[in-house]
Amino acid sequence: MFGMGMPEIILILAIALIVLGPKKLPEIAKSLGRGIAEFRRATQEFKENLEVDNDLKEARDTIREVKEDLEDTVRKSMTENTADQKVDAASEDELEHTSEENVTGGSEDSVEDKSRQETGLKEPAKDV
Repeated sequence: MFGMGMPEIILILAIALIVLGPKKLPEIAKSLGRGIAEFRRATQEFKENLEVDNDLKEARDTIREVKEDLEDTVRKSMTENTADQKVDAASEDELEHTSEENVTGGSEDSVEDKSRQETGLKEPAKDV
């Protein structure tokens, strides 16, 4: 039990029996047994609490890692979306500019000059 052999335990019990008497020895032994059981129970609860604390710490670390990964993913997605929006805006500006050139002909020629070019006339049309 506590590193004692059988002769030492018998000697201690004999001295306790002489000092305490046969009536009190069972009560003291019972109290001692309850104290040892309570000590074991408290020790076991302490060990379980340490394990729970370690489990909670691991769970907290895992949640922190997942949160950081999620934040990184959102940042990357937002950066890509911003870049895509800039490209889309540039494409829209380019399309608008191209559309304006198609409508206006890309130069400052008048509508009459355009129609002359299309019909093959070199001189301005005369009013009749």
